[in-house]
Amino acid sequence: MSDETPETKETSAKSGADVPPDHLAVHPASPHFDAEVLQRGVGIRFKGKARTDIEEYSISEGWVRVQAGKTVDRKGRPLTLKLTGPVEAWFEDLGDDPPVAKKD
Repeated sequence: MSDETPETKETSAKSGADVPPDHLAVHPASPHFDAEVLQRGVGIRFKGKARTDIEEYSISEGWVRVQAGKTVDRKGRPLTLKLTGPVEAWFEDLGDDPPVAKKD
């Protein structure tokens, strides 16, 4: 167990603790792709609900991209929808109570 309070965890997240990057994508062609970060497992909470279907996110800009059904573009990549709202991210390999990266 940790002696950190929720305020301490938020402060440590702001100071660069072990939190995911502000912007991350799952497609290797994206400039925001990072295989090492994705290998650790990143949990995403969008508008208060944990989501597993996120293709890309930006915490500071407050949006996520999700696949639009089974529709693909002419290059075979999935079409995505950009949804706006509060986004929170954390590393899933840090246990039940990890530091969370979120916009203030």
